[in-house]
Amino acid sequence: MTARNAKELLAQLLASIPAASPQQAFEGGAGGGAVVDVRESAEVATGSMEGAIELPRGYLELRADSVLPDKSQPIYLVCQTGVRSLLAAKALQELGYENVFNVEGGYDAWLAAGLPIRTADEGLSAAERRRYARHLIIPEVGVEGQEKLKSSRVLLVGAGGLGSPVALYLAAAGVGTLGIVDPDVVDESNLQRQVLHPTTHLDMPKVDSARRTIEGINPLVKVVTFQERIDSSNADRIIPQFDVVVDGADNFPTRYLVNDACLKHDKPNVHGSVYRFEGQASLFKRGEGPCYRCLYPEPPPPGTVPSCAEAGVLGVLPGIVGMLQAVEVVKYIIGAGEPLTGRLLVYDALAATFRELKVRANPKCKYCASGVEFPGYIDYQGFCGV
Repeated sequence: MTARNAKELLAQLLASIPAASPQQAFEGGAGGGAVVDVRESAEVATGSMEGAIELPRGYLELRADSVLPDKSQPIYLVCQTGVRSLLAAKALQELGYENVFNVEGGYDAWLAAGLPIRTADEGLSAAERRRYARHLIIPEVGVEGQEKLKSSRVLLVGAGGLGSPVALYLAAAGVGTLGIVDPDVVDESNLQRQVLHPTTHLDMPKVDSARRTIEGINPLVKVVTFQERIDSSNADRIIPQFDVVVDGADNFPTRYLVNDACLKHDKPNVHGSVYRFEGQASLFKRGEGPCYRCLYPEPPPPGTVPSCAEAGVLGVLPGIVGMLQAVEVVKYIIGAGEPLTGRLLVYDALAATFRELKVRANPKCKYCASGVEFPGYIDYQGFCGV
């Protein structure tokens, strides 16, 4: 395109696209319209309009329907200086959007007008935008979802077979703070399934091994460790620090304790368990469905369910169940999809099948029924016959 043709196209766009000042766009956005930033991710990382939707020009046609479903809504398009947004506005008009405005002067004019902005310190840095680029283009995640992940705090109860894949994928996904509670050290028999720990970390506390591995995967994640067994003496100190709890325990006393502590502190409990070739996953949350006690009111009689050390477990099985747990954590944090609340997902590795079992809340549950007060912790070792 020649310079003359470019000038003619610009003149045509200016004549056909309604203009709005930054002040009008700000007021329109506050009044039910949408301010849309069509700049590239690296530009947005330097700062953006407060409350703006980020939709880079290159993805506009692909994502417009999902990001901007109301085609009659006033839409104010902003680029750096007001030229690219003209092209974006034309594209939206061709897609059937009825009230599209080009913000004159773009972000530069917005800054000059002294209107509210969001700085890089409050959002995602340029490095974070590059790392999580494939998240940012998913409508259900986007910048807002990634910022939620960045500000979230997730506790992993156990850094073993289930905790390993959960830790790896939540770290890679950009969860801001990962807490890990585990009293054990890395043993050679762990290496068959606990992929968080390499051979070079043998005899190292699992929480220290986990920290080193996570820092190697994503140094942007803060790791908080507790080299202790979670029980009724420390649950009230540890669990309130976090937004979501992942139950990766391998014994019944800890599962019941985690359930009760999460109910007491109103934390979602993302449960997982494995046995030989079968795995289960669910999500328990007070007021939104059943709890672990509704699913298993009483533990199995002592000796009827052997431990992994006694019965064994297929090494890759915790990876599958742990990744299901990680997905549930991410969905819960960003508020996308349907959580496994009220559902128990059962995976049979030998048959390569998934089954979904409905789980109803027990209206007489002493721990999660509506209106009941927390009855207190119990002797979990004695309750489970250990």
